[in-house]
Amino acid sequence: MNLLRYALLPVRAPMVLLLFGVSTYLGSRWSYTLDPQVFGNGLFRNLLLTVECLQALLVVVVCTIPDILMHELSSMMAYSRVVSLVGTLLLVIMGGLYLLHLTVFSSVLILACSVLLARLDLLRADMVPPRLITIFLLGLVVMMGISLGWWLAVNRHL
Repeated sequence: MNLLRYALLPVRAPMVLLLFGVSTYLGSRWSYTLDPQVFGNGLFRNLLLTVECLQALLVVVVCTIPDILMHELSSMMAYSRVVSLVGTLLLVIMGGLYLLHLTVFSSVLILACSVLLARLDLLRADMVPPRLITIFLLGLVVMMGISLGWWLAVNRHL
């Protein structure tokens, strides 16, 4: 019965399919951004793709456990004024540097919205596994979509 319930997941929670489609699009877009004629096939291109994938996984983790993350952040900020000031300064500086690259910010924002919609759809369908399993499953969906998009773009199927 449980297997049938998860087999009907695309019907009961269609936003998971949307998450897969968005991650496939992002993977194909990243492959065009990392054009081999510009970056070559060397280490720098592979490093950029690894950073993009880690960024996508970080978005999945942050969007899957926002309540725990915010609780830990607020307890750290309440510890002392110095920690609060340093933490806020670090967040503002890192956020400002990140926002300087708006193309990166737009892809992160689109992916974050898709992950949150998938989580809400899973919640609506009463299919919410524990947090670590949710992180693993949504991360797997995102990474499979990114790798499919990358493969399709590299082999010129898109």
